[in-house]
Amino acid sequence: MTPRTDVGEVLALERELQTVECRRNSARVLALLAEDFIEIGASGSVWDLPSTVESLRNEPIDAVAIEVHNMTGRIIDDGYVLTQWDSVRGMRRARRTSLWRRTPSGWQLVHHQGTPLL
Repeated sequence: MTPRTDVGEVLALERELQTVECRRNSARVLALLAEDFIEIGASGSVWDLPSTVESLRNEPIDAVAIEVHNMTGRIIDDGYVLTQWDSVRGMRRARRTSLWRRTPSGWQLVHHQGTPLL
């Protein structure tokens, strides 16, 4: 794979994770998140893989869609891509970063952090 292809693939996966269809599909979420996944949310809460899967599974059916803006990505080391983007969900806005790691089964999200935008 070329660096451009790697970044493009990861950006597509990052966008997929923001869709209602993906978030409600626990098998897909488990395929995309690493076993050692950690999220530090815009609220300051910390989630691991099991708590993230459970939280996404229980999102309200009428949850407001997540808007993705200004998404970029760059390779930071062999097999690692960092994404940065802004989210809008209702009245909440956050700047987000994600670290993705290439594994034998494909790209997996290792770390995600959101910082509120005022």
